[in-house]
Amino acid sequence: MTTMTNAAAGQVSMSAAEIYDRDFVPALFGQFAPMLAEAAGIKAGDTVLDVACGTGIAALAAFERGAASVTGVDINPGMLAVARAKTDRVDWVEGAAEALPFDDGRFDVTLCQFALMFLADRTRALREMARVTCPGGRIALLTWEALGRSPGYDQLVPLLREIVGPTAADALSAPFVLGNMTDIEAELGRAGLKMAEHRILTGTARHASLDGWIDTEIGGWTLAELVSPDQLVTLKAAAASLFPQYVSGDGRVAFPAPAHLILIRT
Repeated sequence: MTTMTNAAAGQVSMSAAEIYDRDFVPALFGQFAPMLAEAAGIKAGDTVLDVACGTGIAALAAFERGAASVTGVDINPGMLAVARAKTDRVDWVEGAAEALPFDDGRFDVTLCQFALMFLADRTRALREMARVTCPGGRIALLTWEALGRSPGYDQLVPLLREIVGPTAADALSAPFVLGNMTDIEAELGRAGLKMAEHRILTGTARHASLDGWIDTEIGGWTLAELVSPDQLVTLKAAAASLFPQYVSGDGRVAFPAPAHLILIRT
């Protein structure tokens, strides 16, 4: 088990959850949800669980593929409030991934999109995912590639460390801590699970401007309380000279976003 700050654990306020859903989902996370649902082979009649569901994008993608029932579970009430506002056709449940409040074998498919790295006890959470997935079912996970192989962030994290400090830099690094296959396989091994399939999925991070990207990173995640207004101004000025390769003629920003897809069969 690991002990994390709220920032490193992905805990956000209600306002940050709204910003996350408004800005981060269309810019980055939203495109992966249909990919995850397709890779998991979700079909009509399946029962699906989205673990650490956030604002519900993977759960909604499962529903759109015709799943018979979809449940989203998350420990963060701010994220769940945003998810509940989207639809009542998904069962939104507040609960921890390490102690899922469901019977054994209840779901055909269990999803976990870009959340495993934030869980306080990954081993227990993975065992819980396996417990609630029926025999012959599927677990599908997404984790980001390692920081050094994640364009944009590989330069933004050191910049944040220089201008703001190690706490903020560590928080921004947290999504990438399961970016190496050796670490992923070790996590699965500790939980007694074996990977059935692995592939790299590459999306594209898209923002209206460099300033917009920085604002989204700070306000739409867990960093707002760590970065002062003056530091934010300094970050934006430095970004203008650091990331010209990602800026198009109209000022829009785009860069690759690679991720690991891991499939497990129960």
